[in-house]
Amino acid sequence: MPVGRRLPGGRIVYTGCGTSFHAAQTGGEAVQALEASLAPPAADALVCISHEGTTAKTIAAAAAFPGRRWLVTGTAESPLAELCDEVVVVAPELEQSWCHTASYTCAVAGLAALRGEDVSWLPEAVERALVQDVGAPPVGRVLVAGSGQAWPTAQEAVLKLREGAHLAAEAHHTEQLLHGHLAAIDESVRAYVLDGPRGADAVAALAALGCETTLVPSRHPVVDIVFFQLLTLAAAEARGVDPDRIHRDDPRWQAARDAYS
Repeated sequence: MPVGRRLPGGRIVYTGCGTSFHAAQTGGEAVQALEASLAPPAADALVCISHEGTTAKTIAAAAAFPGRRWLVTGTAESPLAELCDEVVVVAPELEQSWCHTASYTCAVAGLAALRGEDVSWLPEAVERALVQDVGAPPVGRVLVAGSGQAWPTAQEAVLKLREGAHLAAEAHHTEQLLHGHLAAIDESVRAYVLDGPRGADAVAALAALGCETTLVPSRHPVVDIVFFQLLTLAAAEARGVDPDRIHRDDPRWQAARDAYS
């Protein structure tokens, strides 16, 4: 973990795709890599997050950016690393599962360390989180809501449930959920609300609709996501699917992935 390194001063913008974009959002101001490639942000430095350093749109974002480029990654050598002025390896090895979990927490912790945050307590906190009881896994439509520092976690939680367990899951910013989205929610939805601003109001509204709702404690993005990683494993086991292949062990989904570059 880069505990002795710090990001430069000035305006910093973070970027990435998928899981890496969710990690990017925990760092501060974040722009999805496609958008950053189309309109490079006005910033002093661009921090790219990419576990393998091969994500095409993140490479394009780095190539388009005129200032200093940093990379937070799992490997020192990659096409993206060649474009960056600073390469920070935060993972002990490249994760083999395509449903990135350890690489996500490593990236989030690495970004926190680069900002000067004390991350020494996180390993023990994650160990404790790994033995928590997440309850019975959801079997149908799932909703995850969060706000503030928990908003990236809500997005990443839904991505894991979709990738790893193939569940129809949706992420809502807590405030947005209360401004219209409730119209399409009913008692068939299994809901999880990350504790934070307006969390109690969201729980009350969902309970009024008859949704089974869990209020999930929120402490730090590295720790909070573990609940949903465990939930994904439980749901994948219950559904009899391989969470590591993100549905690409089925020819239809592999064909869908092969349809674009």
